[in-house]
Amino acid sequence: MTLEDIKAAVDAGQTVHWANTGYVVHRDRLGQYLITYVPNGSCIGLTDRSGHRLNGEEAEFFISGPECGDKKSQDSQQRPDGQGWGVVPGGEVAQTIRRQR
Repeated sequence: MTLEDIKAAVDAGQTVHWANTGYVVHRDRLGQYLITYVPNGSCIGLTDRSGHRLNGEEAEFFISGPECGDKKSQDSQQRPDGQGWGVVPGGEVAQTIRRQR
């Protein structure tokens, strides 16, 4: 996928991944396109600082197909250990808050 294809798909509400389904491309409330690693919530920009070169190869980006589940399950992916991290509608990264003892 080209940079323009990725941005268009994200803006159209499609779930775009980089490398594997653990990485989700989204647009934040400031209009920045980010790649988030869902299991731990870390993010990098979709592009370098110039905004023209992808942080990854074009061939590594893909749109989720129907085999990845319905829209609801794509928007609330869980960590394998069940700790509750995921991407919520609108692309924000969320974490379940737990009291530490």
